[in-house]
Amino acid sequence: MSAPTPDEVTVVHNPTASRFEAKVGPHLSVADYVLEDDRIIFTHTYVPTALRGQGIAEKLVRAGLAFAQVEGRKVVPQCSYVDSFIQRHKEFQGLL
Repeated sequence: MSAPTPDEVTVVHNPTASRFEAKVGPHLSVADYVLEDDRIIFTHTYVPTALRGQGIAEKLVRAGLAFAQVEGRKVVPQCSYVDSFIQRHKEFQGLL
């Protein structure tokens, strides 16, 4: 399987499972969250080994942060990837 380009990866919000998902072939990548009051708590980001380094985690987190912005929620980055992503991308720090 050739590596997908970032444009070929589609992120879907699955509110029933409380996560953002990206399916590439048989592999499922996720960014899990919990909604609590006016906050969204990102608890875990997972990308299968075969797909790492292709920007999928970034796409998942960007979708989650866009959701938080639209919903007017504050972000609690319990997941280390989400935390480091926000630290690297200053435009999202206002969500903390």
